[in-house]
Amino acid sequence: MKQNPIRLTGAVLLALAPLLASAQGAPAGGKKLYCWNENGRRVCGDSLPATEVNRARTEISAKSGLATGQVERALTPEERAAAAAQAEAERQKAAAAEVLARRDYAMVESYATEGDLRRAFEERILLLDETVKSSQLGISGLRQSLMSLLRQAGEAELAAKPVKPTLADNIRLQHAELMRQQGLLAQQQKDRSEIEGEFNMALERYRALKKPVVAPGGNS
Repeated sequence: MKQNPIRLTGAVLLALAPLLASAQGAPAGGKKLYCWNENGRRVCGDSLPATEVNRARTEISAKSGLATGQVERALTPEERAAAAAQAEAERQKAAAAEVLARRDYAMVESYATEGDLRRAFEERILLLDETVKSSQLGISGLRQSLMSLLRQAGEAELAAKPVKPTLADNIRLQHAELMRQQGLLAQQQKDRSEIEGEFNMALERYRALKKPVVAPGGNS
């Protein structure tokens, strides 16, 4: 016959636990007892019902009758998803802080003075200016070429002649390249407009990192 697990009220089991352990010769850290809430009362037993596996419970040493641990209830799927999202956000925040620290270190090590930092940004600005100018010239050339091709197609149509396939293909290719180059130019101009703000932020950060630390008593 299968025996049911021992189930007693919490107070009774706590009182009997040392006696039960002594009688059974349970070693230290051996068999566990569990306590949980059931129908408004605290119930303890030497095995945990399946219905209580995911609920909060107290684990008790059968030898001493003292609580050895508190197991919190299992998280719901929504709670697990929220916890995972929070952990990922904290990981990303820590990674961003690490990147910033490395950037600060590299900036301080690379530029001995504010003048060095300013010259480095001026070189970047000059390079961007040259890139923008080159893109603008290229786009101007593409526009002229496209206009010439369109003029040829228009003349053919006015003369009631079909537009040659090679001419039509060239028009499509030139138009696509013009759109691509205009997109690149827009990005270059955006980068150029943002670099001033980037320089101001870098300069402020540089000054803060280079600021002498004043020790207590006014000595730096």
